[in-house]
Amino acid sequence: MIGLTLAEIASATRGSLVLDGTGATEQTVVDGLSTTDSREVVDGTLFFAKHGEFTDGHLFVPQAVDAGASLVVVDHALDTSGWSRPVPQLVVEDTVVALGDLATEVIARVRSAGLLKIVGVTGSNGKTTTKNLLREILEQVGPTIAPRASFNNEVGAPVTMLEVTEDTEFLVAEMGASGIGEIARLVRMARPDIGIVLKVGLAHAGEFGGIEATLAAKTEMVSDLLDSDVAILNLDDPRVASMADKTVARILWFGLDDRAEVRATDIVSSARGTSFVLHLPNGESRAVQFRVLGEHHVMNALAAAAAAHTLDVGIDRIVDGLQSVTRAERWRMEVMGGARGVTVINDAYNASPDSMAAALKTLAQIAEPGGRTVAVLGEMSELGEFSGEEHDRIGLLAVRLNIDQLIVVGPAARRMHISTINEGSWDGESKYFDTPDDAFAHLQESLNEGDTVLVKSSNSAGLRFLGDRLGELFS
Repeated sequence: MIGLTLAEIASATRGSLVLDGTGATEQTVVDGLSTTDSREVVDGTLFFAKHGEFTDGHLFVPQAVDAGASLVVVDHALDTSGWSRPVPQLVVEDTVVALGDLATEVIARVRSAGLLKIVGVTGSNGKTTTKNLLREILEQVGPTIAPRASFNNEVGAPVTMLEVTEDTEFLVAEMGASGIGEIARLVRMARPDIGIVLKVGLAHAGEFGGIEATLAAKTEMVSDLLDSDVAILNLDDPRVASMADKTVARILWFGLDDRAEVRATDIVSSARGTSFVLHLPNGESRAVQFRVLGEHHVMNALAAAAAAHTLDVGIDRIVDGLQSVTRAERWRMEVMGGARGVTVINDAYNASPDSMAAALKTLAQIAEPGGRTVAVLGEMSELGEFSGEEHDRIGLLAVRLNIDQLIVVGPAARRMHISTINEGSWDGESKYFDTPDDAFAHLQESLNEGDTVLVKSSNSAGLRFLGDRLGELFS
């Protein structure tokens, strides 16, 4: 973070300082990283004590102080008698709001110098992959800040924004949401020069209240852009394409459609990744050997390429960046195993109907000749009233793609197993297990040389750890 005095931080967050006994004054400058996790605190960190679903960050302030926090942001003044050393407290009404307010102030100050360019990324699927690809491209050009993992909510996004300094040239801000207004709030913090919308699908539809509410929420990415900004939109998704009427920004289309200004042709998928030809608006084109597994990730590559092109990055650097990324992210189409001819694809960090279908199609495409395709599937969470029918649909898709063996894990996903049985064309190709341990015991004995195994579920189902165990088993 840029250096700010305690008085400046208090003003930005509308808070009150408690400095008694600390030796600090209102003019004391702090410039450390920010976090809401006491385990991440190092010397100089600003610790925001956040109320969580299961605990309260205020309980961990002493640990943050022990670890070196330079400022603790709290919603009430704390008794410091048990602390290892006196540390300034900033008392605010809401620590999460204060975190966002401070991010807004820091971004505004850095932008006033004229160097920083900001790209906002949203969509029902693909945000993290697109963010990672764009970071790899832009880091070749200048100092770039992008989120760790999926830091894309009202906490993670401002924590990332606060990492910018006067030397930062590019900030890639991943923006997720579970309700109306959340993306708009993040957009107001960062004021992106470029807004990317990847896809509008059923991910989190239960929280949003349906697909139309999801569309309204994702539209917030572009509705407040200025006419000097650029909205990068997926021409292949009709809902995203409809956003063109909701923004005054210049539109740059990406997709597989021939009308897209940034597009891919000659797509060929394999177990080693996907090759395609990248076309840019200036008429340039290059062959790309894209090592991220899954043809659906080509769309994310196109979005990243479109943003980089808008930022005047040349095609050679764009291609080099795309080709340098070997996986979307930890637990996202992560290729593991290999021993005894068994390949494990661990994609069990997130799952929506769209991403589940894309992963199954990838599994069907990359199967080894003579080997089996094995899909180990768990719950797709946060679908609300759509949950039952969408789990049914995925089970039927597995049948229609001729997946050789379906392993369904967990009661919340059991409808996938039932729907395959009801299809009537299978005889033992689908098996159900209550727990990941039960599924592992079966797979340990039943997987054969040449099998390709996909492990896919929402994070809450915990199958990513099953995928890790299988990867280690065949490593």
